Amino acid sequence: MMYWESKSRYVISIAARMIGIEAHTLRYYERLGLVQPERSSGNIRLYSEEDVARLRYIKALMSDCGVNLAGVEVALRLMQRMKEMQQQLEEMERNIKKVAEAEIEDIIEDIIEDAEWKEV
Repeated sequence: MMYWESKSRYVISIAARMIGIEAHTLRYYERLGLVQPERSSGNIRLYSEEDVARLRYIKALMSDCGVNLAGVEVALRLMQRMKEMQQQLEEMERNIKKVAEAEIEDIIEDIIEDAEWKEV
């Protein structure tokens, strides 16, 4: 069994009903690259919970905020870039922590060595 098969997936009609839009709209969004559902071995679109959440966000941007599809694409690209930057920041923080911990260990070792020399 593939990893994605263990997660909830919805066929296009169910996903459309969950989001409150038409199935043809989902197919259009897929053509635009706004969502990329998995495909079954029979080539049936299978929407994940993440896909459904993304589509709800798209719908909210368009219906609640009045954003057009071009604006949605920009917003989604910006969100992806922010996510990538957040991951880079977290990696940098981990690296800084490692370096700081190593520096502290070196300082402690130096202090212990100095103390040992003074005792002699």
